[in-house]
Amino acid sequence: MQKYILVTGGTKGIGRAVIEQFAKEGYHIITCSRNEKDLQKLKLEIEQAYTFSKVFYRETDLSDRKSLKLFLGYVRELNVRVDVLVNNSGLFIPGKITEEDEEALPYMIQTNLYSAYFLTKGLVPDMIKRRSGHIFTLCSTASITPYINGGSYCISKFALYGMTKVLREELKEHNVRVTAILPGATLTASWDGVDLPPERFIKPEDVAMAMFNAYALSENSVVEELLIRPQLGDL
Repeated sequence: MQKYILVTGGTKGIGRAVIEQFAKEGYHIITCSRNEKDLQKLKLEIEQAYTFSKVFYRETDLSDRKSLKLFLGYVRELNVRVDVLVNNSGLFIPGKITEEDEEALPYMIQTNLYSAYFLTKGLVPDMIKRRSGHIFTLCSTASITPYINGGSYCISKFALYGMTKVLREELKEHNVRVTAILPGATLTASWDGVDLPPERFIKPEDVAMAMFNAYALSENSVVEELLIRPQLGDL
């Protein structure tokens, strides 16, 4: 039976690396982002490089509930079994709690937490029904370590980590696996313009490979969390 992975924010960074990793293994891809052209490019490149993998996408702003509901509707209309869900979409706006714009927290909660919460709620009933599935959620070292100038980003990621922990407890009896991914500084567009050598960062491909290896374990085991940092430590 053909398997499907759904990755939010799949056109860049860790999301793109995860799609590459699973496409390499023959999985069909379902994804979304805010940019239609980036999605078209992704589909073309993945389907050319991995001829057994098909890419299904919809332009979506997951911080907007209406847009998220439309994406969920699109996924349901595909009438396929989502074997793996990767809650990857996220946003980082630097700032101190005492100084940042008052809209920073609501916006990052909507983008980083609510998107994963509502998408998971929309897809998990089917996983429970068939007693299989794996949910990966991209948290961060900011989920467990407070950073100066991390403000509302840290708050949203702490909450996301908490959600993942609760899901793990709720879903274990249904044979649905839940894994929190906590990467440190990863070489993605978020770090564009920073004057640091590439070797100071985690490679997105390393995060993707670690996720696939966690997924590939037998059903007897689950990796509850993956904490990955640059070899030389946090930035």
